[in-house]
Amino acid sequence: MLVYALYPGSFDPMTSGHADIAVRASALFDQLVVGVFETPSKTLLFSVEERVELARQVLAPFKGVRVEPYSNLTINFARQLGARVIVRGLRMGSDFEREFDMALMNSKLAPDLETVCLMARGEHQFISSSLLKEAAQGGGQIESFVPECVAAALREKYCKGKV
Repeated sequence: MLVYALYPGSFDPMTSGHADIAVRASALFDQLVVGVFETPSKTLLFSVEERVELARQVLAPFKGVRVEPYSNLTINFARQLGARVIVRGLRMGSDFEREFDMALMNSKLAPDLETVCLMARGEHQFISSSLLKEAAQGGGQIESFVPECVAAALREKYCKGKV
């Protein structure tokens, strides 16, 4: 039996930590869909099309991984895909509480779906998209925190005065 998994998030933008979780999850499941949520309740820098394209560029070398946008409830998207697992990444203790709450809610709404959390590697634990965007906006060196295509997209957004 093939096991399909969904790794959902806003990925605004995809960091090296996000990519690491996706690559590691892809080794555990037959198919991994990285679901880019179209309209999270936060201010976005990149459009959903840009976020999907960046994630596709980053993850293109990895077999069994595809990137798709979605706008409905995550559990409904997981079911639409035929996924049996939702993958989440944990960076630090504060992530645990939020992820635990989401996993409990999802288990009540969709008991047929399992949540699997992967711990971020040490070098990625402090990276968040919001901190990354602040550093990029201030002209900081972000290349060690994101894949090159993402660094270039951030430089273009901030250097050309688009934001």
